[in-house]
Amino acid sequence: MKIVIAGSGKVGTTLALRLSSEGYEITMIDSNQKVLQEVCEQCDAMGVQGNCASMPVLLQAGIQDADLLIAATSEDEVNLLCCTTAHGINPKLHTIGRIRNPDYTQQIHALRNVFALSLAVNPEFQAAREVERLLRFPGFLRRDTFAKGRSAIVELRVEEDSPLCGIRLMQMNSVVKCKVLVCAVLRDGNAIIPGGHFVLEAGDRIFVTAPTADLSVLLKNLGIITRKVRKVLICGGGRVSHYLAEKLCKSGISVSLIERNYDRCVALAAALPDVTVVHGDATDQNLLESQGLSDCDALVTMTGLDELNMIISLYGTTKSVPQVITKLGRAENRSISDELALGSVICPRELCCDDIVRYVRAMEKQSGSAISVHSIADSQVEAIEFLVDKDTLHCGEMLKNIRTRSDTLLVSITHGSDAQIPNGDSCFQPGDNVVAVTSARGKLRQLNDIFA
Repeated sequence: MKIVIAGSGKVGTTLALRLSSEGYEITMIDSNQKVLQEVCEQCDAMGVQGNCASMPVLLQAGIQDADLLIAATSEDEVNLLCCTTAHGINPKLHTIGRIRNPDYTQQIHALRNVFALSLAVNPEFQAAREVERLLRFPGFLRRDTFAKGRSAIVELRVEEDSPLCGIRLMQMNSVVKCKVLVCAVLRDGNAIIPGGHFVLEAGDRIFVTAPTADLSVLLKNLGIITRKVRKVLICGGGRVSHYLAEKLCKSGISVSLIERNYDRCVALAAALPDVTVVHGDATDQNLLESQGLSDCDALVTMTGLDELNMIISLYGTTKSVPQVITKLGRAENRSISDELALGSVICPRELCCDDIVRYVRAMEKQSGSAISVHSIADSQVEAIEFLVDKDTLHCGEMLKNIRTRSDTLLVSITHGSDAQIPNGDSCFQPGDNVVAVTSARGKLRQLNDIFA
């Protein structure tokens, strides 16, 4: 498959690296020759310098023979024009455009066909949605859902005083009093797909599969106290904060937002009348205390600087804020953040790229193609949801009689509304949703690829 990516920023570069590693033919377009050359050398892609919305530049990039265009420049309008122009050259082309401005949200959905958009992605909106989900389940560092919300993979940290510390995974269900499965463990920065004899240690980040209905039971029996979030303090007034504050207000949650740019404060106050917008420096301890940091249920750090977000989140942790959520723009900072008490960490770029990779794989139109793809364990492991169909092998056979890849684990089977953690006697049928976790990133294109 031939893919043209317009824009060599964070999203474009991440996509180029991921998709080229999976064997796709990548051509990059960017107006900055130096940046373009660096990215192309990293991912062994072809590069074309120029304006990606220009017909001659698109033709030079081979858009007439391409299967997919991903427009991920920093300008929404350029991305839209790029998709429209490219589709005019190649009507069979699939197009994905990154559209970030909140003012365009409704019209992009309504006029998607006019702009020739196969898919519109908004990293900031996706990040806001992820934060909102985390606020619903305080105690989880991350939560990914599958099978229309019936099954989930949640991330937890094993603390020294945790009832999980020092136990073997085969004993876990007797501790948490519900059926769950630890599908991946991050220890010392390395991802492990563990077996039943694996012993958990303090500092481990574990990724647990469970039916959504059992998540509250899991938290309760681990002694993790949760309470309904009523008051949230947001630091930083960017697009993620705008989307998040809007969502939280609609849910009846009290929101205070601190932003250092005065003009941005005025704009936010006009757009979000129910939000308390404060002009000031979020690193000012007195300002944080005056806005009720010690009394809030959650602190969300969303400034444009990762280092600043880390510092504010660390301060919030020392003040015993029940839930802290930190935005990191650069996923490379995760190696540092793992050693710090930053609460839940989200990366808008990674969330956006997961959606695009899922779309790319589905384009291959193979039987059993992925419904959704989630990167977990610091992007070292993938959790992939598939729909079982008539062409899926081993339907109706017990799992204990089926050989699967050694680097892959089947962690969930959903039949109708019933989500189950599978065991050796479980089986799947056409129409079921199954979730597989694998360390073989990019290798599972269809469900039948999980079998040995």
